[in-house]
Amino acid sequence: MALGQATVERVHAAAYRVPTDAPESDGTLAWDATTLVVAEVEGGGARGLGYTYADAAAAAVVNGLLSEAVRGADALDAPAASRAMRRALRNVGPAGVGGMALSAVDVALWDLHARLLGVPLVALLGRARPAVPAYGSGGFCSYAPERLREQLGGWASEGFPAVKMKVGRDPRADPERVRAAREAIGAAGLFVDANGAYGRKQALALAAAFADEGVTWLEEPVPSDDLAGLRLVRERAPAGMDVAAGEYGHDPAYFRRMLEAGAVDVLQADATRCGGVTGFLAAAAVAAAFGVPLSSHCAPSLHATLMCAVERAAHAEWFHDHVRIEALLLEGAPRPSGGALAPDLSRPGLGLELRARDAERHAVA
Repeated sequence: MALGQATVERVHAAAYRVPTDAPESDGTLAWDATTLVVAEVEGGGARGLGYTYADAAAAAVVNGLLSEAVRGADALDAPAASRAMRRALRNVGPAGVGGMALSAVDVALWDLHARLLGVPLVALLGRARPAVPAYGSGGFCSYAPERLREQLGGWASEGFPAVKMKVGRDPRADPERVRAAREAIGAAGLFVDANGAYGRKQALALAAAFADEGVTWLEEPVPSDDLAGLRLVRERAPAGMDVAAGEYGHDPAYFRRMLEAGAVDVLQADATRCGGVTGFLAAAAVAAAFGVPLSSHCAPSLHATLMCAVERAAHAEWFHDHVRIEALLLEGAPRPSGGALAPDLSRPGLGLELRARDAERHAVA
């Protein structure tokens, strides 16, 4: 196929709600199921796949507004299609459900581009490294101590360099929970994520307690929109403890504001929320401009590729819920080796295919 001859012919999305394997909660939210929204874009005799984790309403946005914006676009120019989608979302809202819907379609467009060329997406983007370190992520506040130790200790024994647990549901119990996690994982790195549950001074007090157990990562100790609070915690946290946030970012300006405020040591970005591949590359460029490491949030089957294509990659999150869902519904979902994730260079695009028969049992839209 000659370059520039393929156009987007069809855009479609569906939503699949998958129950958790046990009740889950973090510092500010509880849930018993997670919804995967899968977008597919067809053109030039190929089909690209993208996805996000959002309410099923995101599928309706894809099938309506975004399908109209993208149909007929150049299948080899995802950034231009992404701009068209942002314009279409002006009165709906480019963040939230609209932004997640856009992210899924943008990923599918890049996947389609790579498939039309017959190359892995990481080769199209430019591979900066063969693999990216991953950390096991779960340790929900709803877990009994035995389950917490089993999960985190299991990841450590598998060779993950670090693991992450949730805190903030009961701050008084958090130091003991963190102590139990440290006993279970030995010398592996220990991260904690409060999901914005703490107040500023409370976060500082608990950071000191966590440091006694060798915690080196404090994620969203206060709400992520409290940039002054994040900066306060970052500046006063114990030496060797990084403050991280950014998972709710939806455009480059969000990430720029966070870094201009000096709010974080490590910037997080999630391609299923921040504009897909196009938005993630922009977030990575902002991080690089500020000299700040970038860590991907959730969606490991997507970020295994993207984190191998950006300059200042720190690590990718091997999040329990998404690992289960992607293994169940996406053929080609990567598995870690030696605590690292790598894209499959033998498959074009992201190397993912929807397991339609398995997915249908969970369909909600």
